[in-house]
Amino acid sequence: MLPSLPRFLRLRPRTVLLSSLALAVLFVAFANLRILTQNSARLFTRIDDLPTRDIALVLGASPVLSDGRPNLHFASRIAAAAQLYHAGKVRHLLVSGDNGHASYNEPHAMRDALIARGVPSEAITCDYAGFRTLDSVIRAHRIFGAEKLTIVTQRYHNTRALAIARHEGIDAIGFCSADVNLRDSLRTELREVIARAATIVDLHILHRAPKFLGRPEPILASR
Repeated sequence: MLPSLPRFLRLRPRTVLLSSLALAVLFVAFANLRILTQNSARLFTRIDDLPTRDIALVLGASPVLSDGRPNLHFASRIAAAAQLYHAGKVRHLLVSGDNGHASYNEPHAMRDALIARGVPSEAITCDYAGFRTLDSVIRAHRIFGAEKLTIVTQRYHNTRALAIARHEGIDAIGFCSADVNLRDSLRTELREVIARAATIVDLHILHRAPKFLGRPEPILASR
C-alpha cells in the first residue's frame, strides 16, 4: 500500500489558489506601504522648501496620449522642471525616457518643451535609455555621475523613484509636480500599485539592472 501524501500536498486546488491570491495581495500591500512611507520626508511640493541640488532627473512620459490628447503628466513634469531651473534650485536637467524606436523619442520631446519654457539647451542632457523608472534612476548615477539628485515627477511616482535611488545609494529628494485630475490619472495610478510591488522584486530578489549601461558620461553642471 502506498503511503498517503503529506497534508499540504492534499489541499484542494481551490484552497491553493485562494491562499496564493491572499499571499499576493498581502505582498502588494506590504510593498506599497513600504515604498509610500519609507521616503515621505524627502518629498517636496513647495519650491521654497526645496534644497538646492546641481542636477534634477526629470522622469519621462509621452507628450500625447494614445487618443491624441496632450498628456497632462508630461506637461506637469515639464512645468515643474522649468520652474526649478528658473528658481535656481537646480543647475542642470537630465531628461530620461524611452527612445525605443526612431518614431518615439520622449527625451527629445522633453528637451524641446523645456527649451520652449526658456531653459537653455546647454543646461539639458538627454538619456535615451530610460525605458523604466529603474533604468532612469540607476543610469543617472552610474552613467551621468549624479551623487545628489532632485527627482521630478508626480507624487504617486516619486515615492517609487526615491526607493530605487535609496537602494542605489543616491542622496535623492523628490519634487512633486502638480497632480493630474483623477479622471486622467486613475489608470496610471492603479498601475503604479503593481509597479511598486514589482520594484521590490526587482531590487531585492531579482537584482535587476538597467537594460543598457555603458561608459560614464558625467554631467558637468554649469550655468
